[in-house]
Amino acid sequence: MNLPEAGELLAKEAARYTAMGWMRGSSGNLSVRLRDEPLRLAVTASGLDKGELTAADVVEIDSSGAAVGPGVPSAEAGLHARIAAVSGARAVVHVHVHAPVLAAERWPDGVQLRDMEMLKGFGRSAHDDLVTIPVVPNSQDMVVLGDSFEAGHRADTPALIVARHGLYVWGADLTQARHRTECLEWLLRFIMAV
Repeated sequence: MNLPEAGELLAKEAARYTAMGWMRGSSGNLSVRLRDEPLRLAVTASGLDKGELTAADVVEIDSSGAAVGPGVPSAEAGLHARIAAVSGARAVVHVHVHAPVLAAERWPDGVQLRDMEMLKGFGRSAHDDLVTIPVVPNSQDMVVLGDSFEAGHRADTPALIVARHGLYVWGADLTQARHRTECLEWLLRFIMAV
């Protein structure tokens, strides 16, 4: 995938999340893998209204989250790069949804989910499968966040909640990452309501 193609996909997805109220203001960011060696991602640019992105509003980053070429990537680009490098993800979604932040307040050591049909949409079994979504403390230092992510990473759990911040979910492409994000958000709203 090249940068303009990635930009088209990311702008379309960002508009979808904005319409859902999950990327308010200029919050949240998305990325897709451009190539493996060396690792390069396209990530949404910093400080822009995600509902108004164009294909040009993306930045190519390296494995540390630094821009490769013009533009200023999202402040969280380094965490996107770390997630992609460690998990093998081809796409990462970061949204500021309410339920995960509330769940992290209630369960700061990890949010446990089990025996719900919607877990299948998240890539896990609906029954007899304990899924723990890791929760890490927020930090403005992406190396610190990346280290926290990596310390709790499980290959079978493609998500991370950053306390008092938001949700990261990843997948083999933007569609899978979106489906997993939507399913996980539903699951977290459910457990907060019971």
